[in-house]
Amino acid sequence: MTTDPHPWALGLDTLHAQVWTLLARGVADRHAAARHPTLATSSLTGWPEARTVVLRAADAGAATLDIHTDITSAKVAEVRQDPRTTLHIWDPAAHLQIRIKATVTLLSGEDVADIWTRVPDPARQSYGTLPSPGQPIAAALAYEKAPDLSTFAVLRCSVQVLDILHLGPQHRRARFDRADGWVGQWLAP
Repeated sequence: MTTDPHPWALGLDTLHAQVWTLLARGVADRHAAARHPTLATSSLTGWPEARTVVLRAADAGAATLDIHTDITSAKVAEVRQDPRTTLHIWDPAAHLQIRIKATVTLLSGEDVADIWTRVPDPARQSYGTLPSPGQPIAAALAYEKAPDLSTFAVLRCSVQVLDILHLGPQHRRARFDRADGWVGQWLAP
């Protein structure tokens, strides 16, 4: 019988804990796989949209994830229209796919002033681009960076469902739902 190289994948409780460990590592370690999840939303015209974002906070107790963004970006308009999102992470070292269904609360202005004070200057340069992100420009570098708290926003993702797939000698898949207190259920991979 083949043994699994990752003991945390053997039980629902250890698998759930490992996912939150990987998410926390994504916040703290810029080289971690969970650092740059793909965020999927529905565009204003109904098309699926996906983009790479940076994970800035992970709170296992509250089951929330934070992503920083420019308030004038398309993803902000999209989550205002439909706050349901999916995040996708692939961790090649752990052979783990993490799909996260979440609802987003948009935080801005005074609600994020304290967070803004902790954003390093190089990162602040991403919040306040002129013209706004996604707008047509005449040349590749025909934009200015004007960091400003008024253009800084946090997408607070309230995790509703974790769908986890571990690709090992014996594949394992599980689903964890906020609605049932994260009990977990094995699924056919």
